[in-house]
Amino acid sequence: MNGRTFTNFTIHMPTLQLETFMEAPPDVCFDLSRSIDLHILSTQKTGERAIAGRTSGLLQLGETVTWRAQHFGFWQTLTSKITAFERPHFFVDEMVQGAFKSFRHEHHFTPRPGGGTLVKDVFTFASPLGILGTLANHLVLTKYMKRLLLERNQIIKEYAESGKAEAYLSETQ
Repeated sequence: MNGRTFTNFTIHMPTLQLETFMEAPPDVCFDLSRSIDLHILSTQKTGERAIAGRTSGLLQLGETVTWRAQHFGFWQTLTSKITAFERPHFFVDEMVQGAFKSFRHEHHFTPRPGGGTLVKDVFTFASPLGILGTLANHLVLTKYMKRLLLERNQIIKEYAESGKAEAYLSETQ
């Protein structure tokens, strides 16, 4: 090989896996997780708003929503689409357009013996900009995204368990 050394390496996309137990039935947890209005409430820190596609109510299979929010001091726009949907057990939203190179967010809802629901998020993403994006993932973005998901799940849990869910469960808000 002409004295050259070649190194093969694979850059893995970060994957966050979070589990949150909610003392509420799977259908309530499922619907609150796809509520645009509750999502807006849970992301108040970033000023997130739904600006195109479905902008309120509950997301359905094949629907898109375009979000505008401020992250790291910059206004960003991201469009995601519901690409898989099996109520009340599972749905997936995937980025169609936005700042990431890609992302896929799986939402799993498993009823627990004795009541309640185990909500599992599997969030896989890739940043643009090659090695700079990979560095940003490790230094900042993975931790930032984990915090956003944890905060969002705490709001969903609060509404699912408190009886305040009804205001966010309408298909046509």
